[in-house]
Amino acid sequence: MDDISYILKPVGFVRSSLRTRDEAPKQGIEGAPDAWIEIVPAYREALDGISEGSEVIVMTWLHLAHRRLLKVHPRGDTSRPPRGVFSTRSPDRPNPIGLHRVKVLAIEGGRIKVGPLEALDGTPVIDIKSVMHGSGE
Repeated sequence: MDDISYILKPVGFVRSSLRTRDEAPKQGIEGAPDAWIEIVPAYREALDGISEGSEVIVMTWLHLAHRRLLKVHPRGDTSRPPRGVFSTRSPDRPNPIGLHRVKVLAIEGGRIKVGPLEALDGTPVIDIKSVMHGSGE
């Protein structure tokens, strides 16, 4: 079964002031800036129903991640023993999918401003999902 693969197509790309992994905080709430997500034209219609002030989960493909690592020091702290990546939020993992809960700050045509977002400029966005607030949306 380990020879099965899937193809993901980006629905958009992050446009951020963060350019390197060293600049990015570990989590958005740790000082990440607001950022724009430019939606690929073929998927812009999918923004219908998203509004300013709403919360969404942005799923990204962490394209600069190391995909062969299976253990890491949590939060990069070498004084802590290594743990399996599935028990951490490390971007380095076999399938480097990032999950970012953000607030929609603005919508302009085919792009949305969200924040805070710790993803780097150019990071592919693979999906955007509405945060459920008990209404069964």
